[in-house]
Amino acid sequence: MEQWQKEIRESIDDVETLEAVLGVPAEEVREIVDKYPLRITPHVLKTIQRKGDAIWKQVVPDAEEGRLDAVCSSEDPLHEEADSPVQNLVHRYPDRVLLYVTNQCPIYCRFCTRKRFVGSPGTLTPENLKQVVDYISAHTEIRDIILSGGDPLMVVDMLLERVLKALRAIPHLEIIRIGTRVPGTLPSRITENLCAMLKKYHPLYMNLHFNHPDEITPEVAEACGRLADAGIPLGSQTVLLDGVNDDPEVMKRLMQKLLAIRVKPYYIYQADLVLGTHHFRTRVEKGLNIIKALRGHTSGMAVPHYVIDAPGGGGKVAILPYDTLLSLDEEQVIVKNYEEKTVHYPQPNLASASILSIASPFEIE
Repeated sequence: MEQWQKEIRESIDDVETLEAVLGVPAEEVREIVDKYPLRITPHVLKTIQRKGDAIWKQVVPDAEEGRLDAVCSSEDPLHEEADSPVQNLVHRYPDRVLLYVTNQCPIYCRFCTRKRFVGSPGTLTPENLKQVVDYISAHTEIRDIILSGGDPLMVVDMLLERVLKALRAIPHLEIIRIGTRVPGTLPSRITENLCAMLKKYHPLYMNLHFNHPDEITPEVAEACGRLADAGIPLGSQTVLLDGVNDDPEVMKRLMQKLLAIRVKPYYIYQADLVLGTHHFRTRVEKGLNIIKALRGHTSGMAVPHYVIDAPGGGGKVAILPYDTLLSLDEEQVIVKNYEEKTVHYPQPNLASASILSIASPFEIE
C-alpha cells in the first residue's frame, strides 16, 4: 500500500471521528453526512488553524447543507445528466467531452457541484470505457477530453493508465485534460511513478482546484513541481465562496502563490446552484470587484477568467467588471483601462491597408 492510500485510510470520514478530532457534535451533522459523505485527509486537517476558518468551511459539514432553498434546489443544475450520451460521459460543447473516471475524491467539498453522487461507490469499468471510446471514435469532431469525477487521480496508476492508453488510441482526440484536487489535498499521491506514467500521454494538461492561499503548503508546492517537471502545463480552478475567498486581497494572494508554484490561474467560478450549497453563494458583484482588484494591480498572468457556468447546461459565460470597449468606428477605438482612464487608439486607414495587403513586398517603396 502506498503512502497516499494509507492517508486515505487515516482520513476523517465519520461523524464520531469528526467529533473526537474537531469537536463537531456528531448528532448535529449525522443526517447531512448520511446524504453527503465526509472525508478530510490528514494533510488538509493540518491546514485548519481554527474553527470556522477558510479550510474548515470547505470540508466540515454544516447544518445549513440540509436547509431547503428555493434557488439552490437542483442536484444537477448544469444538466450534466441530460447531456450524457453514454454512461460516465458528458458532451455539451461541440469539440470536447467530460469523462467521470471515479466517484471518489481525496476530500468532499461541501459546495461540490456533483454532491449528488461523489463519495458513492463507482469507478469507470472496462465496459463503460469501451462505450466511451466507441462514442468518441464515432464523433470525429471531438478533439479534447477532460477526465473528472470525483477525482481521476484517486484511481491507482494502472487503472488510470488503462484509460489514458485507450483514449490516446483515438486518432482525432488531440488533448487530454485532468481536473483534480489531489495535489492540494493529498500531495503524497503525486509520486515519481505517477508522473513518469503521465509523461507518456502528452499533450496532457491539468487543472488543479485551489480556493485559499493557506492551501499552498511546502508539500503542495513539491507535488506541483513534480507535475510541472513532467512537462504537464498546470492551470487552476477556484470557486468563489462566501467567507472563504470572497475578498480581493485573499484572492490576490492565492493567485500570486499559484504562479509561484508554476500553476497558471485559469478560472474563478461563481458558485453553482446546487442543492445544499446555498450558504456558500456570494453576489456576483463580489466576483467582479475581485477581478477589478486584480487587473492592472498584479501580473496579467495572475488574473483568471471569472465565469458563471450557466444553469440548465448553457455552458461557461465570462463576466467582466466593466466594458473596456467604449466605442469603435472606422476612425478610432476608444477603450478604458484598469484605472478607468479613457484611451484613444487610431484605426489603420482601410484604403491603405487594402493596397498594402495585395502589393508585393518588393514593390513597396
